[in-house]
Amino acid sequence: MSSTRRISQRVGSIAPSATLAVTNKANELKAAGESVIGFGAGEPDFATPDYIVEAAVEATRDPKNHRYSPAGGLPELKAAIAHKTKRDSNYDIDPAQVLVTNGGKHAVYNAFAGLLDPGDEVIIPAPFWTTYPEPVRLSGGVPVAVDTSLASGFRVTVDQLEAARTERTKALIFVSPSNPSGAVYPRDEIEAIGRWAAEHGIWVVTDEIYEHLVYDDVEFHSMPALVPEIADRCIVLNGVAKTYAMTGWRVGWLIAPADFTKAVASLQSHQTSNVNNVAQRATIVALEGSLDAVAEMRTAFDRRRKVMYEMLSSMNGVEVLRPEGAFYAFPSFEALIGTSIGGTVLSSTNDIATVALEQAKVAFVPGEAFGTPGYARFSFALGDDDLQEGLTRLGELLAQAK
Repeated sequence: MSSTRRISQRVGSIAPSATLAVTNKANELKAAGESVIGFGAGEPDFATPDYIVEAAVEATRDPKNHRYSPAGGLPELKAAIAHKTKRDSNYDIDPAQVLVTNGGKHAVYNAFAGLLDPGDEVIIPAPFWTTYPEPVRLSGGVPVAVDTSLASGFRVTVDQLEAARTERTKALIFVSPSNPSGAVYPRDEIEAIGRWAAEHGIWVVTDEIYEHLVYDDVEFHSMPALVPEIADRCIVLNGVAKTYAMTGWRVGWLIAPADFTKAVASLQSHQTSNVNNVAQRATIVALEGSLDAVAEMRTAFDRRRKVMYEMLSSMNGVEVLRPEGAFYAFPSFEALIGTSIGGTVLSSTNDIATVALEQAKVAFVPGEAFGTPGYARFSFALGDDDLQEGLTRLGELLAQAK
């Protein structure tokens, strides 16, 4: 007898992206004429730099870009990624270690599809990007969350990792700068975590997509560059989305030991074949060009970061860590849990987000989506005027809590 299930259990169990859901809801209200200000989007609000766009226009005219190309990426792009990785991370790799993917999420999926067998455990420090647990589950793995908090700077310790380790632990997800917390690990903590992983033969999947977005005197460090002994069990995830305001171009990559990359390139050959050739050509120009436009965007993000930190810090019941990287703040609303606004009891950050959207027309992603109830993610990748107006509305709303 055939199954009556219309959708597979594997796919039916996937949680939809909470960040996209918030953005979509805000856009729906805007389309209906509401003045909604959204803090949910995880993408720069800048246009892709002109020189990159012009490279794409030129690439469309070349007939060789109208054809299939190698499933794992154009050789020229893989070479550019290897050069860029040495330049920005001081990590020496061979182009054969690179797989070019259809955006960063595709790199995440391929990494875990190639790495995990049923029952393998993956340690994921919380708060975590909403996408991480889903490809782990789809690959038969078991996500193991390890909590951090504002008090710990949203950084996990080696002692916590060791407490979470079991005989089934296969990998650790490591993210610095962090989405959603904005935390950046200092060099000594990265080295300690890398040495712990190497000692226990644990793979590290390190997401470096926010590498260029660090502020004040904070520095980005790539774990395999600091701890070379993990290189044989390390997968680096990256892409051009955040650095060059290219979220819609869908070009990401993973860097891994050559045998692993070869295996997941075979997988990709059956999934999607090559990434769009025009976008790949534009990415070559982006990686080989100046970082001046990146510096200009970082300056704007830094200005907004300071404003957001000051405004959130002044709100009733809100405590926030000064973001050190990426373009997010991750404030705690725990002091507001159990209070009420206009007769509505706030029993969770989901409730606070609902009231904020309905009454103040301000949209943000509650911490439940990131594995950290009581907190929320606010992106400062939006215009200065909208940022100040949205936070003013939120502050006035929260002042009513009793």
